[in-house]
Amino acid sequence: MSQKAGNVWIFIEQDGGKIAEVSLELVCKGRELADRLGVKVEAILLGKAVASLSKTLHEYGADNVFLGEDPRLEPYSALPYTKIIVSLIKEHKPNILMFGATAVGRSLAPRVASTVQGGLTADCTALEIDDFEDKAGQRVMKNRLMQIRPAFGGNIIATIANSWEDPQMVTVREGVMLMTPPVAGRKGAVTPVKVELDDADTIVKVIERVKAESKINLKGARIVVAGGYGVGTKENFALIHKLAEAIGGEVGASRAAVDAGWIDHDHQVGQTGVTVRPKLYIACGISGSVQHRAGMSGSAKIIAINTDASAPIFSVAHYGIVGDLKEVIPMLINAVKGREAVA
Repeated sequence: MSQKAGNVWIFIEQDGGKIAEVSLELVCKGRELADRLGVKVEAILLGKAVASLSKTLHEYGADNVFLGEDPRLEPYSALPYTKIIVSLIKEHKPNILMFGATAVGRSLAPRVASTVQGGLTADCTALEIDDFEDKAGQRVMKNRLMQIRPAFGGNIIATIANSWEDPQMVTVREGVMLMTPPVAGRKGAVTPVKVELDDADTIVKVIERVKAESKINLKGARIVVAGGYGVGTKENFALIHKLAEAIGGEVGASRAAVDAGWIDHDHQVGQTGVTVRPKLYIACGISGSVQHRAGMSGSAKIIAINTDASAPIFSVAHYGIVGDLKEVIPMLINAVKGREAVA
């Protein structure tokens, strides 16, 4: 049992009545953490006419939803959201508070943390409950949140524990927490939140919103073909695109390939990119640093193509091909096309 009576909270990001996937991922993770601590999972849901979303949050694991509805809360604006959440924190004193590491979460979480004078760890890739030995204060703090994230440009993995007053606040990257299936019919409570805003809270007005849909969905892809620095050149990277097209997959990349300017950052897989769990992941010319493996090791099947038989990528691969990708990939494409011709 936690030393604190506070619950695990998740800020629910929604846009036009659609809940962001990262928020559902965090509700699922919150359920795991709360069960470990013996407390409840509570969601903060703010917006205009969003009460119907409470049912979904209950089914994913929320015991209670703090529901604040007001036309002034749509679309998202940092000042009113900060005021409401800070007020809730002061009244209910949660143990843990999680935000998605999205544009909204990265805007909101620091403001909340600064206002309540609490600690915040950004861009976490894993969360665990463990005891923390505060050597400076010469004490052992039970059941603290271990906040795990890449540091120094992704070159090391840091585990951070917060010895400040609760809540322990984090932003968490999209896709790194498993979204467990919802329990149909699961019930929970809804706590209405009184929305009290003055002119200073609504001084920022959204005049126009321009939304551009992403052209790539690595998180939802069943097949990902990823290229690394071993591809050699930007021109050679066309082979990755051709293989992905041949087998109906999305194109991914390692950080080294992105840094080399061969492909956009939206395609980057790893701790400083996207976490993916496709049915099939084909790593082409990727050495397999720990940062990259953390973003794709959950794939159902992994095929690695590399000229170096000792490359770390082979340690997580189910099938390995030691060879030049410029020779191997055309052979794979021909094999796929040949199978389609026979069919």
